[in-house]
Amino acid sequence: MSPIFYNKFAKIIYMMIRRILWKMSRLLYVYVAKPLLFQVSPDKVHRGTIRLTAALGSLSAFRGFTRYVFTRPRDARLVQKYHGVEFETPVGLAAGFDKNGEIIPLVTALGFGFGTVGSVTASQCRGNSRPWFYRLPKTQSLVVNAGLANDGSRIVIERLRHYHPQAIGRFSITLSVAKTNSRQVVDIEAGIADYVTTVRRANKEPRIQMIELNISCPNTYGGEPFTTPDRLERLLSAVDSVRAKQPIYIKMPSNLPWNAFKKLLEVIVTHHVVGVTISNLAKDRSILDLKDPLPDAIAGNLSGKPTVISSNKLIRQTYLTYGDRLTIIGVGGIFSADDAYTKIRLGASLVELITGMIFCGPQLIAEINDGLVRLLERDGYADIGQAVGVDADTCR
Repeated sequence: MSPIFYNKFAKIIYMMIRRILWKMSRLLYVYVAKPLLFQVSPDKVHRGTIRLTAALGSLSAFRGFTRYVFTRPRDARLVQKYHGVEFETPVGLAAGFDKNGEIIPLVTALGFGFGTVGSVTASQCRGNSRPWFYRLPKTQSLVVNAGLANDGSRIVIERLRHYHPQAIGRFSITLSVAKTNSRQVVDIEAGIADYVTTVRRANKEPRIQMIELNISCPNTYGGEPFTTPDRLERLLSAVDSVRAKQPIYIKMPSNLPWNAFKKLLEVIVTHHVVGVTISNLAKDRSILDLKDPLPDAIAGNLSGKPTVISSNKLIRQTYLTYGDRLTIIGVGGIFSADDAYTKIRLGASLVELITGMIFCGPQLIAEINDGLVRLLERDGYADIGQAVGVDADTCR
């Protein structure tokens, strides 16, 4: 038999072993680890996870083991390049989990193609009073009320700068930028200055490949002041003046009707912005299909499954209107390869998640990447780029 046959056979066996490992990991997480973790407050679990992951990520042997178990082998069909940045896969870690850039080395080993750190602000911020998180297990959602807690952009950027190149490899880092959650930064001009300060700092750091301006964090002093066209115009004009080397994206709100959302896009496309992240947390509880009781006393807004419908609608409408001018990163309720593929077919070139990993386990990223390849094969696409937006004009 030819060497080609043996190589193909070896690859099949190799992927079978990987899939068995992912299946075992999912079962262990869902039936052993998650029930134990869900007995502990989500705030404590988050703090403990960050500390443990940061410590383990500093060990090259553990990173190698994690990469072997959880990372699907590189597949050219998933590789993309947008605005000078290459992505090994279209699946990224969304902002809000690694608030201070502490766990990037281990995030890379889980198979993410890119990851977003933050949101960070010009000054250190303690965030809102705890608890920051509240679980809705049946709804598959978290109520989030962290209030932009972070170490401040100067410290976070310095931390990213000191990671060893071998620990990061070709992983693309996005820095999510917001204004400090403080009474002193409620004024519009003060808020703009806060954004600009961090963008200037990020502009000097080659480890940061992309910048995301988060204009839609709802849990802060002053609310979301830059979700009106005139104020967004002022903010983006100021950011334009920095002449950032990195491509800039805007993290969009989820609660605006299309007409108001489109007016923000009309402003965005007149500035040095290459794309939009759609979208942020769900805010209006009255329209959400909640399967768990949610007391009014629990402050915050919802991630995960309750965000799916609005996210997908806005992705599709944005792609139909500005798909030739804006790259779309789809966020909201991704728990499987089918969820990610739906967003891609509606117009997202890239996707991000957090909540799906919390509910399904760390192997989810490998499962999604593997599933995307299978879906591409099923639909006859040579690469993931061919699937972007194919359902946008047919899904009504």
